[in-house]
Amino acid sequence: QVQLVESGGGLVQAGGSLRLSCAASGNIARIYDMGWYRQTPGKQRELVVTITSGGSANYADSVKGRLIISRDNAKNEMYLQMNSLKPEDTGVYYCNADVKRSLWQRAYNYWGQGTQVTVSS
Repeated sequence: QVQLVESGGGLVQAGGSLRLSCAASGNIARIYDMGWYRQTPGKQRELVVTITSGGSANYADSVKGRLIISRDNAKNEMYLQMNSLKPEDTGVYYCNADVKRSLWQRAYNYWGQGTQVTVSS
């Protein structure tokens, strides 16, 4: 089994910063694309940013220039540096990853439990 655990959420004032982390553990042969998604009450989960194993990132327009994704493939970890936060960034942030548990099997998609980010105005 594979587990994704997020950390680093919290309450911050508008204009502030937070750093989210996602640690993958378990039976992992290789991690491919990873990403952060956000969900707010009454809305569907939406893409914030994804990153390939080679480090190429794809940001939602609403976060470009403010959020920076990175990953450490050796540690099976991913990070999200959140700067210049706005109240509309509020939500539960979920870690997502495509993981092979064996190099001879296909990759499966996994989700973390989420971490709450609240930005006050």
